[in-house]
Amino acid sequence: MEFSIKTLSPEKAKLGCVVLGVYQEKDLTAPARRVDQASQGALRGTLQDFSAKAGSTLLLRALPGIAAERVLLVGLGERAKFGESAYREALRGAALALRELGARNAALFLVDVRVGAKPLSWNARHAVACVREAFYRFDEMKSGKKAPAPALAEVVLPISSNDQIRNAVREASATADGADLARTLGNLPPNVCTPSYLAEEAKKLARQYKLRVEVLERRDMEKLGMGALLAVTNASHQPPKLIVLRYEGAAKSKKPVVLVGKGITFDTGGISLKPAGEMDEMKYDMSGAGSVLGAIRALAGMRAPVNVIGVVPTCENMPGGHATRPGDIVKTLSGQTVEILNTDAEGRLILCDALTYAERFEPDVVVDIATLTGACVVALGHVVSGLFANDEKLAGELLAAGDDAWDRVWRLPLWEDYQEQLRSNFADFANIGGRPGGAITAACYLARFTRKMRWAHLDVAGTAWKSGREKGSTARPVPLLVRFVLRHAGRK
Repeated sequence: MEFSIKTLSPEKAKLGCVVLGVYQEKDLTAPARRVDQASQGALRGTLQDFSAKAGSTLLLRALPGIAAERVLLVGLGERAKFGESAYREALRGAALALRELGARNAALFLVDVRVGAKPLSWNARHAVACVREAFYRFDEMKSGKKAPAPALAEVVLPISSNDQIRNAVREASATADGADLARTLGNLPPNVCTPSYLAEEAKKLARQYKLRVEVLERRDMEKLGMGALLAVTNASHQPPKLIVLRYEGAAKSKKPVVLVGKGITFDTGGISLKPAGEMDEMKYDMSGAGSVLGAIRALAGMRAPVNVIGVVPTCENMPGGHATRPGDIVKTLSGQTVEILNTDAEGRLILCDALTYAERFEPDVVVDIATLTGACVVALGHVVSGLFANDEKLAGELLAAGDDAWDRVWRLPLWEDYQEQLRSNFADFANIGGRPGGAITAACYLARFTRKMRWAHLDVAGTAWKSGREKGSTARPVPLLVRFVLRHAGRK
């Protein structure tokens, strides 16, 4: 799908469809008023039964005096409450309607609607993101005849072009490519998307974008002393991998941003076995890894002037005769010992060794991304991701980037008071701290391995995938990571 930037007259545009906004009070946006005038009131005459709630749509065909074959009206909601959420809901509704039409091209006369104090480049970036997300399909595992691809090949953003707008569209398209990768990796079944598969995907990215890649095998981890990561993979027949993918778009003197992604390609809970219900969704436990690969693909695709290193520890967590037991004590790469009280708290075990490994890159900042705790879902639901950080400036940057990308986060405490819950009688500390504040104590565990670095942790357990009828990967937090890295490099 191609996105172009052109100035158009909505009533004269010879396209398959023009998309116009209508507020819930039946107020028309400026382009909609022009179409109404050109059609001698035919557009306004259709509004009686149109709710105009944000995202609702009404398709009109062959309006008199209008060059376009179709006019798609999209509800913007109440004018007084119109903001980022309503704008994105309108874009999503428009995109879903366009997906079902046979139009080859369309113009989104929504991108010039003012969204608070946001610049039009923000509007354009989110227009591309919402359309691309709506048109994503995952059907490669189905054996039947695939549905034909949507006909829409070109989307016109009818606003005046400038460097900011062009850069926003280029960034959004590259970010969508990265999100598609992360989404597909998450949606693939665990018998396909194994640790080895993730390693091969990283190698493909390296070949495609001329990146540097290194994959550490089990013997490498044993030599290094990654006892925590190896404990998780003990019972799996799939070999573990530690993937290191480097994108170098800035001067060598510029310290890198390191992104560390949890890559549990399937999580049974190990000996601390999970309930059978919805265990299939544990294929999404590699969403942190997928988001790291997706973010690097996006940054490389737009040739961003940044240095980024992705570190992906990946393995399966399986039961079996060789599985790690509750009560086992392991020595981590950092030299600290951990008493494993629950083998289903495995994400922090692979992350702690990966975080220690990340020190060797002398990073500017480190951000880890993990579907880490059900407790974070209880605390924050499925709207925002949990944010923890040992650096105030870094936390602020991630909060701002999340708002900018509308891939939002909420900061939770990382106080030393919580460390007491990790106390162990037999090792330096335990891998769990009990039910109270479970997301916090998980982050506090990781904090013990990041004291030498500016570090943040994103718990995306509630946001990385959807359950129910719309089951599937969301690709979050790829948009947040891309925005954060660019803003961190000074490109706001």
